[in-house]
Amino acid sequence: MNKILFFFLLLFSFQALKADSSAVTKIYVSPKGSDLAEGTQKQPLASLNMALRKARELRRLKNPNIKNGIYIILTDGTYHLQEPVFIRPEDSGTAESPTIIQAQNFKKAILSGGVNIINWRKAEAINGLKAGTVWVADAPQKAGEILNYRQLWVNGVKATRAKSTSGSKMDRILSWDKKEQTCWIPFQDKSVRFEPGMEMFIQQWWAIANLRIKNMEVRGDSAKLYFEQPESRIQSEHPWPAPWISKKTGNSPFVLNNAISLLDEPGEWYLDRNNAKIYYYPKAGEDLSKAEVIAPVLENLVNVTGTIDYPVHHITFKGISFEYSNWLRPSQQGHVPLQAGMYLLDAYKLKIPGTPDKAGLENQGWIGRPQSAVTVNYANNTIFEGCSFQHLSSTGLDFHRGTNHNTIKGNLFKDIGGSGINLGVFSDEAFETHLPYNPKDEREICSNELITDNLITDVANEDCGTVGISAGFVKNITIAHNEISDVSYTGIGLGWGWTKSINAMSNNKIIGNKIHHYGKHLYDVASIYTLSAQPGSLIADNYIDSIYQNPYAHDPFHWFYLYTDEGSSYFTVKNNWVPAEKFLQNANGPGNVWIHNNSFVDDSVKAKAGIRKPYQYLVKEVVVDKTWPLQEVPHFAVVELKGEGFDADKIKSIAKSNGVIDPELYQWENHLVLYAKLNHIEKLEKDLKALYPKSQIKTYNQPVYNFSKNERCSDTNLADNWDHILLTANLVDDVKKQNEYLEYHHTQFQKWPEVSQGFCNADFQQLQVFKNGRQLMLIISIPKGKKLDELNPKTTENNPRVDDWNKIMSQYQTGIEGTKPGESWVFLKKLD
Repeated sequence: MNKILFFFLLLFSFQALKADSSAVTKIYVSPKGSDLAEGTQKQPLASLNMALRKARELRRLKNPNIKNGIYIILTDGTYHLQEPVFIRPEDSGTAESPTIIQAQNFKKAILSGGVNIINWRKAEAINGLKAGTVWVADAPQKAGEILNYRQLWVNGVKATRAKSTSGSKMDRILSWDKKEQTCWIPFQDKSVRFEPGMEMFIQQWWAIANLRIKNMEVRGDSAKLYFEQPESRIQSEHPWPAPWISKKTGNSPFVLNNAISLLDEPGEWYLDRNNAKIYYYPKAGEDLSKAEVIAPVLENLVNVTGTIDYPVHHITFKGISFEYSNWLRPSQQGHVPLQAGMYLLDAYKLKIPGTPDKAGLENQGWIGRPQSAVTVNYANNTIFEGCSFQHLSSTGLDFHRGTNHNTIKGNLFKDIGGSGINLGVFSDEAFETHLPYNPKDEREICSNELITDNLITDVANEDCGTVGISAGFVKNITIAHNEISDVSYTGIGLGWGWTKSINAMSNNKIIGNKIHHYGKHLYDVASIYTLSAQPGSLIADNYIDSIYQNPYAHDPFHWFYLYTDEGSSYFTVKNNWVPAEKFLQNANGPGNVWIHNNSFVDDSVKAKAGIRKPYQYLVKEVVVDKTWPLQEVPHFAVVELKGEGFDADKIKSIAKSNGVIDPELYQWENHLVLYAKLNHIEKLEKDLKALYPKSQIKTYNQPVYNFSKNERCSDTNLADNWDHILLTANLVDDVKKQNEYLEYHHTQFQKWPEVSQGFCNADFQQLQVFKNGRQLMLIISIPKGKKLDELNPKTTENNPRVDDWNKIMSQYQTGIEGTKPGESWVFLKKLD
């Protein structure tokens, strides 16, 4: 179905009521309407709240005209909300008579929590910038108070709160004193001065923190920061995640923000609440006298809330846009998240580890939940379809508690400060967050929800530790065929509690999603991340690609394509297309099954993943930051050490710290060879050289020849596990012959197809030839448990051209130093 047809179907659904006007009721709303009007097309109401009141009365009075439903139709325009839209149990419809809130024209009805800032004028000289460079306007007020906000949009593009560094650059802290609850930072720009309201934004492992600065003590080229409570205590007492101090990878990065003295770069803004002014430094081409400048006011735009016994039900939102929500907690109490944006209310390290659920746990925490633009509690059979969630400061859509049989499909989530979608309880505020959640009344659990065919892009752009789609303690959830891109942290997070104990979670499914360009700002990250026991759960047929390279990662190799974290149990993980098998299974429980997750998965998985018809028009909105570097995909490579006194365990440890996947060591005489999938081979080479400065180290990063069964054989099915046989030889000392050898291999698939057919006959999974100088490394990969002596004769069976090939190749090969006369290839022995 193409885009035009989809719009036609939406339009048809908007107009379908005309066929039987006596069976339905239509209530019209317009930004130009009046809440004293009748709500007809000619006399529309002005607000959705008033339309809901009118619908509520029709249901209370059992009006016969609502037999087939109530349609609340929002005409084009922006509805500036003065309070959240509140939908309660009395607003519920039925399966036969639903309440449908829809845009008259697709996505042209906007529920906005923002306020337009007007009457901009050029300001006097500021921060050494000449007069007229920065613009100023009167800050909007309500009830005599200056409105507060942390975001600002200029012509629909989020501006940058004035900060201490330029672009995406960050500085690094010098130290953190947990006892004194203070931090030392470099401080060389003496034009910067402490101002009340100034904040510190810091990245630490898999989370950020927003800390309100209480005071700043400058000493030479350094400054000591003191922070407000409660974040000062929480930030310094909680052990995970904490500020990172490392000579090897660098200390935690930070920026200072929210001070007039930091306003020095185009695209930055500052709210001076004391003097009721807002300042903006325009980017090239921006004219503030004509620009639309919007500040968010309301934190919550729509609140759908019932009770456990009287839930809201059969409400549909179709084609509505939700825009410009606020997020004030960091300005009021600081913001120190534990994970996924769930902020700590209290946290500390136990002197004597151990809890009833986990004997070794030393970490205690109680969490709160960030605000959302649209919140749903105790509701069932609601639908959000074809809606747009944009320009939001915290979570987009939040199904929090007691929800079931709801559908979120075909929506756009874009330019969102927090998670695109949150689902389920992530621990109650009074409940220690590492304990298994298992409420006595199962109606509390979010269950049987369907999240499908949505685009989640450019999210987690304020709280970088939030997630594209984030689910806590949920049951029977299906997250399928969504596309997720340009995420600061993880694509999809499923689970909470860090526990192997059976809890509220079971039978959850993540199927057929397309996740790419993630991990932009934080690491300890994956496209799909799980926690805790979830019996009967499935992760399958997802297409995962392209992780951003974070220049400030606490551990630059601690990123993954799939990540089952603490307590993850009873998952089946299968048929996921990933560029490499870079996975982490950390402190998992029992019952996990991993089958066929690699780059050899059938191409149909890639083709079918992501958004399906009729919602594929959404992909035109996909955000990918092409200026941001990507991680090098781990690939097979060879590192050779020549010398004496090598410690295999130490070498493997260094390899793993460099993100090497399943390092294997092989040896011949004084040659020790590591073969594995890795990236950034230069970093590994440097670390090994530091450990063995007297050894000779050679790297073989890219093969000069690469046979792969799935690309060259009629039977493309690969074995799940391989054994590798390593051999080494030299090319003869003749440059002309060396070039001839390479040319033979470059053209072998075209001119000597019998050779690769021989490899297919022998069931070789892969055969690679690497070269460094004259030296060659040959790696033959065969199904685990098979013997090369049994398979190799099949390469020449009824295939004489392979014998011819081998004779020709023999004239180019000779032994490395230490081989016997006439000996060329030598086998390296695998070390256990």
